[in-house]
Amino acid sequence: MGDYHFIYKDLDGASTQWDDIQTKLGNLPPKPPAFKPPSFTPASDPDSIPKDKSWIDSKTHDELEDLEDDLDDDRFLQEYRKKRLAEIQEAAKVLRFGSVTPISGSDFVREVSQAPSDVWVVVILYKDGIAECGVLMQCIEELATMYPATKFVKIISTDCIPNYPDCNLPTLLVYNSGAVKGNYVGMSRFGRRCTPEGVALVLCQSDPVLNDGQSRDEESRQAVIDGVRKRFIEKVVADHEEKDYDSSSD
Repeated sequence: MGDYHFIYKDLDGASTQWDDIQTKLGNLPPKPPAFKPPSFTPASDPDSIPKDKSWIDSKTHDELEDLEDDLDDDRFLQEYRKKRLAEIQEAAKVLRFGSVTPISGSDFVREVSQAPSDVWVVVILYKDGIAECGVLMQCIEELATMYPATKFVKIISTDCIPNYPDCNLPTLLVYNSGAVKGNYVGMSRFGRRCTPEGVALVLCQSDPVLNDGQSRDEESRQAVIDGVRKRFIEKVVADHEEKDYDSSSD
């Protein structure tokens, strides 16, 4: 007699009603889930990205230089590319300082007198071991980081001016276009408590000496003065709050 029993083979990953019943009764192990290949995401095509202002803004200086041929047919993007290149180059030019550079007597003419006409140079004459020099130097170092478009240099006083009296230290000299624009001898001009804010106000009394690179000339001077006043008020408020807290905790 023929064997009429057979095993039904369903699609891979699918189950028959009989398999489901046997699995519920525990006669068959649970069937593993059907294999599903991971979803395919095609790599983005650089040429498919819209070429607009935001696309230009995302490019570095070197990438913008290489784009000239690619934008021949789009006059607007060509003009915008040139504008962005000019902005990047100007920003690199303006923000080229940011610290106090030590110089020697032989460097003075090149670093100070021959500095470009659009650069203001602040020179601090000092000597190690003189406490007042250390106080003013700390203020100058902080201002140098805040106003990277202004050039700050330091030089030992007698390297700059032979036999310069120690009683005149520290001394600040301000130069522009090869000429002395300011001469501040000693600490008296900067108040009883010499602070970066006080020094900034003195330097910007009449000329746009300090520049953060975001503005120029008179706008820069006014921005410095407004910013200094704001920080001064914030410090006064913070000092009062600290004193009130100390007195309440006693």
